[in-house]
Parts: sequence; structure tokens; C-alpha cells
Amino acid sequence: MQTALPSPFSCASLRAVLLGGAALIACQPALAQQLNEPQTPISAPDAPMPTSDDQIGFAADTLEYNSETEIVTASGNVQLLREGNRLRADKVVWDRNSGKVEAQGNVSVTDPDGNVAYGDRFDVTDSLKDGAVDNMLLVLQSGGRLAAVKGTRTNGVYTLERAAYTGCSVEDSDGCPKEPTWQINAVRVVYDPTRERVTYRNANIELFGLPLIPLPGFSHPVGDNGGSGLLVPNLRYDRNNGFEVALPYYFKLAPNRDLTITPHVYTDTLPMLETNFRHLYDRGAYQITGYVTHGRRVATGESPAGTTAADSEKDLRGYLDASGAMQLSPEWSLDGSIRVATDRTFLRRYDISREDRLRSTIGAQRIGENSYFSIRGWAVQTLRQGDSQGQTPIALPVIDYRLRMKDPWLGGVLQLQANTLAITRTAGQDTQRAFAGAEWNLRTLTGLGQEVTFTGYLRGDVYHSSDNALTSVASYAGDPGWQARGIAAAAVDMRWPFVGEAFGGVQRIAPRVQIVASPHLANLSLPNEDARAVDLEDSNLFALNRFAGYDRFEDSSRVTYGLEYGLDLPNFSLSAIIGQSYRLDRQESILPDGTGLSDRTSDIVGRTTIRYKNFVSLIHRYRLDKDNLSVRRNEIDATVGSKKTYAMVGYLRLNRNALTGLEDLQDREELRLGGRVQFARFWSVFGSTVVDLTDAKEDPVSISDGYEPVRHRLGVAYEDDCLTLGFTWRRDYQTNGDARKGNGFQLRLAFRNIGI
Repeated sequence: MQTALPSPFSCASLRAVLLGGAALIACQPALAQQLNEPQTPISAPDAPMPTSDDQIGFAADTLEYNSETEIVTASGNVQLLREGNRLRADKVVWDRNSGKVEAQGNVSVTDPDGNVAYGDRFDVTDSLKDGAVDNMLLVLQSGGRLAAVKGTRTNGVYTLERAAYTGCSVEDSDGCPKEPTWQINAVRVVYDPTRERVTYRNANIELFGLPLIPLPGFSHPVGDNGGSGLLVPNLRYDRNNGFEVALPYYFKLAPNRDLTITPHVYTDTLPMLETNFRHLYDRGAYQITGYVTHGRRVATGESPAGTTAADSEKDLRGYLDASGAMQLSPEWSLDGSIRVATDRTFLRRYDISREDRLRSTIGAQRIGENSYFSIRGWAVQTLRQGDSQGQTPIALPVIDYRLRMKDPWLGGVLQLQANTLAITRTAGQDTQRAFAGAEWNLRTLTGLGQEVTFTGYLRGDVYHSSDNALTSVASYAGDPGWQARGIAAAAVDMRWPFVGEAFGGVQRIAPRVQIVASPHLANLSLPNEDARAVDLEDSNLFALNRFAGYDRFEDSSRVTYGLEYGLDLPNFSLSAIIGQSYRLDRQESILPDGTGLSDRTSDIVGRTTIRYKNFVSLIHRYRLDKDNLSVRRNEIDATVGSKKTYAMVGYLRLNRNALTGLEDLQDREELRLGGRVQFARFWSVFGSTVVDLTDAKEDPVSISDGYEPVRHRLGVAYEDDCLTLGFTWRRDYQTNGDARKGNGFQLRLAFRNIGI
């Protein structure tokens, strides 16, 4: 029987019934079983949608009315529906004399938000506004579950006795009941659906069935909107600060704004206060994070020596990290960041970051379909011991404009570019630069399947610099005053791929030859600000200019040749490239020794990438000396294993045989190891290490013995659908000012589905 009944059930009272059934699971040893949804849900035809707010959609197998007792009984797959709220039961009895309404047998209630309540019986008044529920389960749409032995609802607020809450699954992968990883037990729980908040009295958290943390006045929000409240504390120990307790408190200021205040309390130093403010609005977002404390800092100075007690002083110490972005239109956007610390060791001392430079930026950009415009500025604070802050550049403005168009005469693509840069230093060289250029590219295929690309490049530069003598490397300084330069280059790049079946897959062999012609340039008369780091490798082997920036341009005519190889099988792939350059003219190269490009014949560079399913990943980059095939660069990054159990190896050796004094060409050897082993369904151990293998063979000024540990880390972790638990040991082997080397321990605990 299906009908829509004009009803004594008001809209508000029906919602009360549905929410009343949504309240609660019994806090008993058999909690896992009681938290499970009914195994055989009621399957009845859907009740018809009511045509007005004063009607209820109704469906049942049978309906009986006793005119003498004024009792209405609906039996068999009973459904009540109103405004998105749905009640299902085996039987519903309404006593019109007493006003008592009772739903019996396999009762389930679903509200418009998707929360589902289960139970054996619902007792409510005839208004369905207030009532009582025994042995009920509520499965929240957000993932949590709330339960109690008994619950009452008055004016929409539930008061639950002997109650429990968990955000964990109560079934294993086979669908069998299991105890939740954690749950909150309380003598009384108050749930306010309007505030979307659960408040506990005399509560404690059970972890793996053991009482863990007493929570005398604990409360938390439910649903996706979150709310104010304490977050899980962070516990840590290290040699610098002793034991640390960080207790964050989260303030929800608005749906799009929040503030987190975290006091950090230490046993060996004064407390520190951390704040984080976030704001999301219709055109963008920004965040501001700050740390502040008062303590003694050791001056690292601008020379590697000097960290004596006389250099230390007590003062305010802190760090500011703010960033944001705004989308003004589909094309225009603004962004910026501020990152600054009071001293060079603060971030390491309090284990906030291990960066050695902090960069603050501001910029605006416009991205069109075929154009790009950017105006930016940035400043850098160095945290490196021995670096001079006065030599650190401030760039303002940095302007770049690019326009791409089709070539109407020869075909291909023409890109126009204009760029300007101004760099100032408080105690160093100042440089201003502007240039305008054009690059033309035409890609075509021959009848034999050869891929040929023609490139033409023209550019005019104007420079002005002062205080050039303050730059320590003469080749970077350039001549003071005004300087100009014109650049022209042309290139032909031919790639001939051969593709065919092999070994049950597809094989590709592609010889490649590139010819570049460019006249001699007076590069060394110009300052070099952005093209200092240069090294021949597979990524720039066929580049028009092997320098990374604009201040240097490779002014040689050369031929570059190489071979690309690829093999793709169902579960295996292999790709490789190897190549070399030969300079056609005899003029002296501006590229220094150690780059692999200083002689007419370059070193040999290559890369090999191997992948097997999702189990093996290997990338090997290398550079071989052209004369004796000595390994000048050897870089390996490998991962073996699954997402749960894996091993990672990283190895780097730079043996460039370069001159000392060039900051970007120092040799180094380093080993990085990491891994994780899952030894149970949710348990795993993990670890990593970084070892400096550099010795006098790589760096003549190094005092290392060839095995200098940098950092070790080892830990154990548990992670399932509702809990993350981890304990980590870390040892640092480097001291920088008051950031001393030593051991550190951290305990991490995070409960999911608590709503904050």
C-alpha cells in the first residue's frame, strides 16, 4: 500500500524522529557488532513523494485501524518520507489516545545529509518532536559513528547515556565485525545537530582497547564543516630543546577563515608560540604563519669560524612565512610571499625547516592564449654559515613578455620576447639588463620519415653594472658601465626514428644530429648573474644555449650527435639517450673546465630509465670524460618494491676535475638510502640515511674522511582508515651555531573523522 497522507506528523516532528533514531551506539564489549549496519536491509518500494509540506509519503504491506482503541498499525516494509527524510521499519504503531508513536523492528532512518540511524525500536510523542531510543546506532555521512545504551531527545538536542563515538571501521576486509582502533567512551554525551557538535562528560580515548587519554571536558564537531577545539598534541625530544609538548588549538572564525595557535613548551629552553591564519575567498587565498620566542642565539657571522660564547646574545627570535594569490580575471593574477627569520639558525634549532635560503617574492602575471606577461620581484635571506648577506641579490623588477604567433611567410611559429632585470646588493655588484629577441621554429617531416626542425634566433642586449670589483669571481663580474651585445644563432635538428616490433613489444631507435651556428660574442665583458651553474647533461645536450640563463650565450658553431632508444613491453619499459658535441671553430670556449664543454670535443653524456610494472624504477645519468672515459658525473635514483614495502637508493658523484673557486662546480659524492617494510596489515618500519662520501679526491679542500654521516632516521608507524600513529628517531651529525648535532625523538598521533 502506498499513499501520501495528510498527517498529524509535522515536518519538524518527522525530522525529529529521524534524527532521534540517529543518535547512538551502546558502549559495550560487543561494540563492534552493534556498530554494524543490519545485514538484511529492508527492501520495499519507495514511498511516493509528498505533494505538500503537511503530507507524508507512506508505503506499507498492510494497514489496520481499530476504531474502538484508536490505534493505527502499519506492518511490513513500512516507509515514511518527508522533505528528504526517510524512515523504514517492520512495524509502526500510533496510539491516537495516548499520542504514542512506536516504530519497531529493523528501524532505519536516513536524513537529507546522508546520515543513517539503525535500531530496534523508536518511542516518540505524537508530535514526533521528543522521545527516547534504546540501543541505537548512527552512521554519520562524514564517516563517524555514535552510539549509546539509551538516548533522549528534547528540543532537538540528544542526551546519551553510556555512550561512545568512533571514526573507525567496525568491519574487517572480509565483512566480519572487529573492534575499532580507537573510540571515545563517556558517561554522558550531548549531541546538538544544529551546532553539529558532540560534547562529552567524563570521557576517555581507548586505543587498541586500552584506556589512553582522559578527556574530562572534551568536545568536537561532526560533519565536514569542522569547528573550534584542541588538536592532537605533538610530543618530541631533541638535544637542542629537550622534551617538547606542542598543543594546538584550532579556532574556526568563519567557514572560510581559521586560526591555529600552538604553544610549544620545552624542558631545556623558553617556550615558543606558533600561529597560523588561513583565509579563502572568492578570488584567492592567503596564509600567515609565525613563530616567536625569546632566547639566546649564537652568531654564525659571515665567516665559517666564530661561534664563540662572546658572540651569543638573548633576544627575540622568530620566523614569518606568509603567502597568497589572487585571481583578478581569467588572465590576470597576483601572488606573493614573505619568508624571513631573525637569525640564521632559528629554523634548524627548532626543527622547523632545513633550508639554507629564504626567498620572498611579489608578482603579477597575465596568461593569454598566445601571450605571457610577468612583472616580479624577489629578495633572498641567506642562512648559510659564512655567506655574506650583503652579496645576496635583490631583484626588482623582473619583467618578461612573450608573444607567440604563426609565421605568415615560411610557416612555423614565431615567438617574440622582451625582458628586463634589475639586481641590487647592499654590499656587492649592481646590475641592470634589458633585451629584446625573436625565435622562429619550423618542424617538418620528410618523405623518409625524418623529423627536421629549423630554428632561428636573434636578440639584442643592453647592460649596466657598477661596483664590479666587489664580485669575487672575475669571470662573473663583467666590465663596469654600459655594455651592449647582439646575438644571432641558427640551428637544424634532424631526428630519424625507426619503430618496429621487437621482443614482444615496440622498439624505437632514433639517431639525432643537430648543427648550430653562432658568431663569436664578447660574453666576458658582460656581468653573469643568472648563468653561473652550467654542466653538460642529457637535458641540455641539444639545447640551443647550454647555459641556464640569459647572461651567457654559447657562441660556437657545433655539431651535436646522439642516439635515442626505447623499448616498451607489456610490463617493462626502457628508454635511453647518449650523445656528444663537437665544436667546429677553434676559438677559445667561455665554458670553464669541469663543465664537459671546455674543449672542442665534449664529454659523453647519457641517461637510462628502466621501469618494471610498479615494482622497479631506475634512472641513471652519467657523463664520461672524452679522453679516458673517466666518470665525471654518476647519478643513480632507484626504487624497488610496492607502495607498502620498498627500498630507495640515491647516489651522486661529481668528479668534474674543475678548478677550485667556482662556486657552482664543486665536486661531491653522496649516498642516500631509504625504505619501508610493512610487517603487518597496518604496521610498518621505515628509515633513511644521508652520507657524505666526499673526500680529498673529489674536493681538495675537504677535511672529510670519505664517510661523513649527515642524518639518520628510523621509525615505526601504524596507519589504518582512522588512525595514524608513528614513533621516529633521528640523529643529526652537523652543528650550525646553536643548532647542535644529536638525537631526536618524535611521537605522532592523529585521529581521523573527529572533525577538526
